[in-house]
Amino acid sequence: MFEQLQKKLEKALHVLKGKNRITEKNIANTLKEIRIALIDADVNYKIAKTFIQNVKEKSIGKKVLTSLNPKQLIIKIVYDELVSLMGGESTEINLDKKPSIILICGLQGSGKTSFSSKLAFFLKKKNKSKSPLLVAADIYRPAAIDQLKIIAEKANLPVFSKNSQNVIEIVKESIFYAKKKDHDVILIDTAGRLAINKTMMDEIQEIYLSCHPNETLFVVDGMTGQDAINTVQIFSQVLNFDGIVMTKLDGDSRGGAAITMSKIVGKPIKFISNGEKIEDIEIFYPDRIANRILGMGDIVSFVEKVKEQFDKERTQKIYNKISKNRFNFEDLLEQIQHLKKIGNIRNIISMIPGIESFFGKTTTKKDSFKRIESIILSMTPYERNNPKKLDDVIRKKRISKGSGVSLKEIDLFLKQFDIISKMMKTINMNSNSGQQMIKNFLSKIKR
Repeated sequence: MFEQLQKKLEKALHVLKGKNRITEKNIANTLKEIRIALIDADVNYKIAKTFIQNVKEKSIGKKVLTSLNPKQLIIKIVYDELVSLMGGESTEINLDKKPSIILICGLQGSGKTSFSSKLAFFLKKKNKSKSPLLVAADIYRPAAIDQLKIIAEKANLPVFSKNSQNVIEIVKESIFYAKKKDHDVILIDTAGRLAINKTMMDEIQEIYLSCHPNETLFVVDGMTGQDAINTVQIFSQVLNFDGIVMTKLDGDSRGGAAITMSKIVGKPIKFISNGEKIEDIEIFYPDRIANRILGMGDIVSFVEKVKEQFDKERTQKIYNKISKNRFNFEDLLEQIQHLKKIGNIRNIISMIPGIESFFGKTTTKKDSFKRIESIILSMTPYERNNPKKLDDVIRKKRISKGSGVSLKEIDLFLKQFDIISKMMKTINMNSNSGQQMIKNFLSKIKR
């Protein structure tokens, strides 16, 4: 997700490395490269132009503090502009009513059925007291109902379906059924439709009026680029939906639609889906996504996902070791083995600051964690528990030979491990989400 944009922005910002002040001359090439990177990522050229103007106005003549360099200052300005472009803050879904009704709609093939299941799983996992019910309301696509049932069954999620061609009847009976069975969240998976099909557009309006959802989500295929934005704009004229869901961001999507969707349409992106597993769903946090785009990772989301895999006792043990600077390769190996259960490998990689540069040298990202595992497993137990002892060239050569990874890559991995350890140590161990880490990091890069 956003890999190409991240690489091009890093290249653009590298121009400022070593400079001690920002001038119109030395920033010109950087801004030009940033603009090209945004347009290549399928960002509308007018938005890219405005973005560059804003960055230029906020950077020229800006006094660089002695603790900073121009590159750090520009990164902070670009970060702020990216966050603003993506909507500023995350927007939660409304689950005030009981039962809460979530209407899920979108184009044909956008991934509505898969997302419906993912969201039901997400809500159930996030709040154990929640009892979601999936409603199979796609009566047109062959096997749509069966698909929903198969996905839901694997995650032990209930599905309401009815052998009827009257979708309004199905929706109304599902609400009655949910109340009877004490389901407090109803997720209605509707049929895909085209904006040019008046009959289908009239139907989604009827569904909306029949169930009065407190949350309507429009699902968009992230791989369709600017066409996705055009589609959302047309639909918004017919249906007043509350938020957008971007799917298939793990594919060949360039990411421009995700970056600019909120700004153009005036609706927040609430969720992103970036994989095939039912766990591959995230709340859309503009600040966290901006961090990933700029190659700074997303330690907050990373920690949250790690905590999902560890029990409370083990989590506290790891955090105590981090806070005392005793986090070692044994701990990293254990976390990697748990992380492989979470979901999309490429997405996890993007959350870890600096590690992308290591994986970028590997042939396939699918096997990226195996390379790190092979490095760690080629160490002796003593070396795994004492990372600082790996300054020894002889030790590194032996590990390189044992793991089949070059000595240069071993050095790079050790450097990234040191970065990870230092950044993880800045996390507030008493915080549920680790937000303090972001505050600490950004406080060092003042405006």
